[in-house]
Amino acid sequence: MSGLQDLVALIRADTPLIVIETPDEPRVVELFRQSLMHVWRALFRWSITEGLRRIDMDREDAAEVAPDAGATLQAIYRHDQRGVFLLLDFAPYLKYAGTQRQVRDILQRRNCLPHVLVLVGNKIELPADLEAHAVRYRPHLPSSDALLKLVKDEAAAYTREHGGKRVEVDPDAVKQIVRNLRGLNETDARRIARHLIFRDGVLNADDLPELAKLKFELINRSGHLHYEFDPVKLDHVIGAKRVKRWIELRRAAFVDGNAPPGLDPPKGVLLLGVQGCGKSMLAKAIAAGFGVPLLRLDFGALYNKYHGETEKNLRDALASAEQLSPCVLWIDEIEKGLASSGGEDGGVSRRVLGTFLTWMAERKSPVFMVATANQVQDLPAELLRKGRFDEIFFVDLPSPEARAELFALHLRRRSVDAEGFDLAALAHAADGFSGAEIEQAIVAALYTAHAAGHPLSDFQLRAELKNTRPLSVLMAEQVNELREWAGPRTVPAD
Repeated sequence: MSGLQDLVALIRADTPLIVIETPDEPRVVELFRQSLMHVWRALFRWSITEGLRRIDMDREDAAEVAPDAGATLQAIYRHDQRGVFLLLDFAPYLKYAGTQRQVRDILQRRNCLPHVLVLVGNKIELPADLEAHAVRYRPHLPSSDALLKLVKDEAAAYTREHGGKRVEVDPDAVKQIVRNLRGLNETDARRIARHLIFRDGVLNADDLPELAKLKFELINRSGHLHYEFDPVKLDHVIGAKRVKRWIELRRAAFVDGNAPPGLDPPKGVLLLGVQGCGKSMLAKAIAAGFGVPLLRLDFGALYNKYHGETEKNLRDALASAEQLSPCVLWIDEIEKGLASSGGEDGGVSRRVLGTFLTWMAERKSPVFMVATANQVQDLPAELLRKGRFDEIFFVDLPSPEARAELFALHLRRRSVDAEGFDLAALAHAADGFSGAEIEQAIVAALYTAHAAGHPLSDFQLRAELKNTRPLSVLMAEQVNELREWAGPRTVPAD
């Protein structure tokens, strides 16, 4: 059923109390006006500034009752014609016992007609006595066709306001813009579309990052998600050939929804590996490979000392991610947020895990999850079973070829000509080093060269490598244990 049909059904059933949580009041009013074409009721709107006035179809009569909550409820109770009453600013008055009594009399139809009260607001918390009578209704969000029309309307408005100058439009980019506007109400979608059009009179692929940023700022009011503005390009990641190929094969199915018959769109991967070997960079690159925004969820920021608040924070963050879809949701070091604590936290970790696993199993929106982990032994078994992730990749210490590429990459980034170095010999000397450790060795050698007043040399780099004890040496037992565990159980990333 459409949103309008759902609303008409509620009115026909004489639902005593409908609660609509939305900031988009004009759309709600218009939706109820449209409902009058299918089921006749007198329609009224009340606000704290205008009082109670009748607004059937295209008419708006003068206020019948002054903006007083008690007088308004008394007028509704005595009204001699069945009506639908939209109460826009009414929620704060419900904390008073007298107001609650008046509302209950109307809802229980005590010597009054079967009116329909509608509470409209951004967030509405009802007293328990009223909640039992309420039906919470969520207006359907605009469809792709409605969003396309909205974009065209704003383009036409730009033309009118700029002396007939037409908007330069890239049709493929407009399709992506419309797809990325999904999940927003009409008011917010129109505001973003107008911003993109009016800032330069052009709609093309360059607008997509700005759109993603604006949409994120609108939706992420809880602050539990972080928008990563500079994802790494997939071809800038050294190695990880299997991951790159895996993403390439599934890009169309995820972004465009063109999954082959019998296959579901990809849902996520888990990246296990040694610290400093590029798991976080690879997570960022996956978003760039799909060409969608990258969101990061910090599990540590979700935890709250009050019962139930942590799970609520997680649900809110995941709901925001779904509204921002298609996107990649990156959870770094997931074991720190979901590791079992043996009941020491009052069961919070177990409840969070249950909430998270339920979302993983039931989500329908194109949110591709990338989780990274260093300590696989701390992960709950429920998270690792087949079906939770599409694939589990192991990011190992770099190979000799990859180490040579890493030396060349980090030297070039620091304006040092890599051609003047024996990269193969440096790669051999850096056996057991992670990518992060190779980068830091180069940084340390550059400081030494700068202090000595001469250019960086192979000798200084090799000396720095010799004086460094990589993690594979410092924590040899843990690293070897992880590599041995991953060998037969995971897919090598490279």
